[in-house]
Amino acid sequence: MLGGTEFVGRAVVEAAVGRGWEVTVLNRGRHSAPSGARSVRGDRTAPGGLAALDGDDVCDAWDAVVDTWSAAPRAVHEAARLLRGRAKRYVYVSSCSVYAWPPAAGYDEGAPLVEGASADVGQTDYARDKRGAELAVLGAFGAERSLLVRAGLILGPYENVGRLPWWLGRVARGGPVLAPGPRELPLQYVDVRDLASWVLGAVERELSGAYNVVGPAGLTTMGALLEACVRVTGGAAELRWVEPESVLEAGIEPWTQLPVWVPPGSELHDALHSANVSRAVRDGLRCRTVEETVRDTWEWLKGLGGVAPQRADRPAVGVDPVLEAKVLGR
Repeated sequence: MLGGTEFVGRAVVEAAVGRGWEVTVLNRGRHSAPSGARSVRGDRTAPGGLAALDGDDVCDAWDAVVDTWSAAPRAVHEAARLLRGRAKRYVYVSSCSVYAWPPAAGYDEGAPLVEGASADVGQTDYARDKRGAELAVLGAFGAERSLLVRAGLILGPYENVGRLPWWLGRVARGGPVLAPGPRELPLQYVDVRDLASWVLGAVERELSGAYNVVGPAGLTTMGALLEACVRVTGGAAELRWVEPESVLEAGIEPWTQLPVWVPPGSELHDALHSANVSRAVRDGLRCRTVEETVRDTWEWLKGLGGVAPQRADRPAVGVDPVLEAKVLGR
């Protein structure tokens, strides 16, 4: 596992250890690796940062390498070239953002893709970097030994992007809460633990190719998500449903200021909440309930004193309380 100490990487490592797998984690040492995994130090952005993986004292060969990198594809290019003779399969956790904008509602793995960033340039934008990393994996391992996991919205314990933790924190404060409508708005997401379980199952089955890995469209609704937040935090909040038009007229940004939510009928909703995931479901994807995801994320968050970690390369999310109160006052 390249990384393996935060969010998706951590969930994959914990699940693999739980299955009795022997797991090696390469990381910079800023966070401790999960118990049961062998940890080696290395900064893949620095010259020689992968040297710890190049010695026989670490491992003669791995059945698979899992990589979640989301910056300049050079790091994936170098890791894939180094490991192509020592790993049977390269699993790259990519993103549905690699599809050309705007993807049609119900898009599958055959939809048009963005042009990938080259491995010899620096960081560009998220979509092109993710696609560039996919191409780097394919170039080193070939199509038969590459698994491209195109994830959508990921929620659950260890989240370091701030979406579900923000909603839980806001609801826990109580009082009137701006709930962006419609209440029955269908959402599509995957619990990070279900994503990890699918990845490991795919390794066992030696799957290859690209997969959209996110829960089925309409797995839950905006109402069910926020109502679960109210229940698990103690029920002190009052959800006040506001029509999408009023939210947008107030200048509130979907997805960022109101995490997870995007207006129905928009290109953004088609892109984020309508992917065709029949291939992943056919090949073993199983999703837990929104109640379980919300409950377990709240328990994890309480264990941290209510403050979730935040990735430095992602903007903070959430609407300003003054703006929220102004909209509700209307």
